[in-house]
Amino acid sequence: MEQDLREMFKTQHKDERCALKTGHEARFLQKLEKELPIGKKKNRSWLFMAASIVILLGIGLGYTYTNRNVEQPAVVNTEENLPDREFTFGDLSPDLKKVENFYMANINIELSKLQFSTDNKDLIDSYMEQLNNLNMEYKNLNTELKELGPNDQTITALIENLQLRLQLLQKLKKKLNDLKQSKNEQIM
Repeated sequence: MEQDLREMFKTQHKDERCALKTGHEARFLQKLEKELPIGKKKNRSWLFMAASIVILLGIGLGYTYTNRNVEQPAVVNTEENLPDREFTFGDLSPDLKKVENFYMANINIELSKLQFSTDNKDLIDSYMEQLNNLNMEYKNLNTELKELGPNDQTITALIENLQLRLQLLQKLKKKLNDLKQSKNEQIM
């Protein structure tokens, strides 16, 4: 009964029972192709772009409609908002123009950072009234500069006016933060 395994494998290998049927590989590949076809993937980048546009529009419209409910205080008129441009001290020299643009840009940035609500409307309105007064004084100083010509006192007064407006907005921002913080402490 003892058989040499090597001999047994040699005889079995020669036997036809282990051989694959003819056409087996072709049938296998055909079934494989039917289940997992190799094809070109469809280019759907336009779909992702369209989805991105829809999302951006949705965010933009949502932001627009949520901000419409909050009552906005009056906007301070600056030289950029006036239809007919007046003479300013920035027209005298490029350096003065840089100073004026610097302060005006910072004033506009501070204005845009303000968060308006019905709770802080009175506070903001009072500061906006002071800011309007400073703006009117700025216009008067510009008129004086145009009529009398450039002098150190007028230019200094114009720069101080811009500084005061910026400081006023920074104080308003600090008071709004303090008000918000005190309300948060009361809630807790």
